[in-house]
Amino acid sequence: MTADFRPGSFVEGFAIWSNEIAKVLQGKEGVIRDALICFMCGGHLLIEDVPGLGKTTLARAIAGSAQVTQKRIQFTPDLLPSDVTGVSIYNQKTSEFEFRPGPIFAHIVLADEINRASAKTQSSLLEVMEEGTVSEGGRGYGVPKPFMVIATENPIDLDGTYRLPEAQLDRFMMKISIGYPSADVEANVLRSERNGATVRSVEPVLSVEVLLSMMEFVKSVQVAPIIDDYVVALAHHTRTAPGVRLGVSPRGSLALIRASRAAAAAAGRNFVTPEDVKQLAVPVLAHRIIMQPESELSGIKGADIVEGALSSVPVPRRAE
Repeated sequence: MTADFRPGSFVEGFAIWSNEIAKVLQGKEGVIRDALICFMCGGHLLIEDVPGLGKTTLARAIAGSAQVTQKRIQFTPDLLPSDVTGVSIYNQKTSEFEFRPGPIFAHIVLADEINRASAKTQSSLLEVMEEGTVSEGGRGYGVPKPFMVIATENPIDLDGTYRLPEAQLDRFMMKISIGYPSADVEANVLRSERNGATVRSVEPVLSVEVLLSMMEFVKSVQVAPIIDDYVVALAHHTRTAPGVRLGVSPRGSLALIRASRAAAAAAGRNFVTPEDVKQLAVPVLAHRIIMQPESELSGIKGADIVEGALSSVPVPRRAE
């Protein structure tokens, strides 16, 4: 594949990458698809699920199946911001400060159990996730491209955890869950593991150059004005729905358009349809919605608000 991408070339590359990851994360084609769509439009991914379902496996498989650099940061209560971004150290020989890059300087960064670190440490990711740079000593240092943060968190273990602030959540393009496998898939996983099908067996199938070309192709996917209006209507519905304290921001609307472009490319099209938007609305928008306390106590979640918007807002008839 070359930089002169066509829809068929993108589909081929996307399928090759997906199939390599599926060797170690079986029966989760939809999860893999959403994760790679997030990567293809330059987004960051938050995976929330109970232990043992493959959160870290997915992140490592994404990195291991591409020729990219990867780093893992284990978030703990005593982790400092400088442990993530890096620190300037005085060099006595040159009488100058030298910047020592932290583990954030990689193509794919796994922030494992991100909610175990303090809010101060979590906030160290805000700039780099939004702008792709780290500021230190009055200078900006760019991270490699492509760049993606894949963060994991456990939804049930509340001891020693810190809730992600709204600003941090809004930096993640998608929030997904993996879920339990079916009985047949779980049995096949046991057999595959005995045959050596672990994340270490994943091989790099796409180069950085190909990945960057695919990401550029996503930007060329056409979005009709009627699709823009549809996304705005969905976002507006979340802001006015009963029980909502904070609805989807314009950043969320932009993220949904970007993700829909990648979904269209993965489907072999150079234009976005309403189905692309509907398919990604929940993983892109739900985590950005903040509910009123009484709504939370009633068990109403952001996903319910997005589903309500999808059922209430008229779907455009023609988007081509």
